[in-house]
Parts: sequence; C-alpha cells; structure tokens
Amino acid sequence: MPPRTTRYLVDPELLAVIDEFPTLDLRHEQLQAIRDERAAELARLLPTLPTFPDVEVRERHVPSTSDGPDVRVLVYLPRQAARPLPVVVWIHGGGYVLGSPDADDVQVKTIVSQLGCAAVSVDYRLAPEAPFPASVEDCYAALGWTHAQAGELGLDRQRVAIGGASAGGGLAAALGLLARDRGELPVAFQLLLVPMLDDRTVTHAEPHPFAGEFIWTPASNRFGWAALLGREPGGESVSPYAAPARAVSLAGLPPTYIATGALDLFLEEDMEYARRLMREGVPTELHVYPGAFHGFSRSATARVAKAYLRDYLQALGRAFEAAQVPDAVAAS
Repeated sequence: MPPRTTRYLVDPELLAVIDEFPTLDLRHEQLQAIRDERAAELARLLPTLPTFPDVEVRERHVPSTSDGPDVRVLVYLPRQAARPLPVVVWIHGGGYVLGSPDADDVQVKTIVSQLGCAAVSVDYRLAPEAPFPASVEDCYAALGWTHAQAGELGLDRQRVAIGGASAGGGLAAALGLLARDRGELPVAFQLLLVPMLDDRTVTHAEPHPFAGEFIWTPASNRFGWAALLGREPGGESVSPYAAPARAVSLAGLPPTYIATGALDLFLEEDMEYARRLMREGVPTELHVYPGAFHGFSRSATARVAKAYLRDYLQALGRAFEAAQVPDAVAAS
C-alpha cells in the first residue's frame, strides 16, 4: 500500500510552501469567496511586490471571435529593446475556475524583463459561469489580436509563442491545437508549464500513488474539470480543445517545452503528452523536477524552483532565436 503521506519525498527546501499554502477545498458554494479572498490578498501584497521599471504595461480589450464579450488583455512591452519584438501570449492558471492576469503580473514581467520580449496576458472567462469553449475562444481572440496588432505594437509575427502554467498550460496546449486546425494564426512555440491536459486523470482506476497530495489534489482536479466541461470528467466525446490529451494526433504542433514536478498530480499526463509529441515528430523538451509538487514554483528560495524558472526562460529565449528570420530573408 502507498504511504499515508508523500511529505518525505518533498524537496526539503519546498516544505515551507506546503505549510504556507494549504490545499484548496473547492466547492461551488465557496468558489466566489475564494476568488474574493485571492483578489484581496493580491491587493495587500501589491506594495511588497518587485517593480519592473523597464517594463511598460497597457490594458486593452479585444473583440471576441465567438459572440462573447470583449476580452481584456494586459500588454507588456520592454521599454528598451530592438523591434520587432518576439511575443508570448500568456495564459494564467487556476484550475479553469480561479486566477487572473493580474495575479501572474510578476511572472510575466520577469519573462519580459529577462528576455526582452513582449507579452499579451489574457483575462479569459472562468468556469463554471462560462464553460468550454469560452476560455479557449477568448485565448484564440487574444492570439488573433496579437497578430493583427503586431505592426502597431512592434511585434514579430514570426515569433509568436503561447504559454501558461497549470490550467494556463492546458489552455495553451488547447490553443495550439485550435490554431493548428484552423490554420489562420501561426504559432512558433508552446511553453507548457505543469499543464492540466487530461480530464481522465481523475477517473484512473490506479492513480499515481505518490502524486497529487499537495496544493492541487484529485478532488480539486475533478471540480475544475467538471466546471469547465459542464459535466463529470472522464466521459465520452470530450473535445481536445477542452482536454488536449484527447487529441487524436499531435502532429504539426509547434516546438514544445513541458515542465512538471515528480509529485505533481499532472506528472503522468504531462509525460504522456511529451511522449506523444516526440513520437509524432514535434521537437519537444521535457523537464521533471524531483521532490516538486504542483505549485512548487511559489518558493522564491528553493534551488529546484530557481532551476525551473531558469530552464523555461532559457527554452523560450532559444525558441525566439530559432524562429527569428534573418534580416536579408525578411527584407526579400
């Protein structure tokens, strides 16, 4: 039988995160209260957060492509960097039911500041109030707007990446599939950080015995997927634009970076997605961080969290370099 707790497997430098951030207890009657509490906490923390004077932030509202309301986006631009800029369309996490681009502000500013790129962070509609396909269509609208506004913002249409963490990583993967299949908007790279990819994980007869104890649990996962799908997860006819692991083929997707933790509930679905990508000829880089659970990157001091940040920044930077068209070619 598996042990009663996997705490002994956690990187010792990450134990403080477990103690500081208790496991969520997601229920419909508590959801709005949790959202309000997180917004209030972010407001309280705002004066203590690092500032990035080298990054300019603009708020825009993007026309919907699916008869929905306009989509709010935050546009991040480095104040001093050569144009045209590579750009990442960033999608926040939160199990499809929580989160906002404002909560990811420091992470996105770090990407922009470190890489000298731009970012467009999407305030997509949350479930269960707006179930699938609202969130992925909002992200598609933001991707289309990014391409359309490239000239005005000084962006390079050949170097448009998509990315996010947790549910944001899942949405980025879904967006990659949607962009591939519609054939309208090129994507140069997808950055999938601890992505939430497969609704069937909550229905496995033999779930991973050492994954998913902390921060984001099977119970939270079931709630998030049920909210997004509007029904219990694991059933028939679930769209790959909701659960990317359901896609019949992953061929033709852009080069991909996937990072996950060895104790993360999403470990096996992330590894399987990476395996399938590689088997279908998609250049793929996979990182699994030992002793790391979902949300381990909240640590500002743990060496494994620093390695996670360093590795995905380097991967995104390499992708931007690889997608850059030489001046002579671009001018011809």
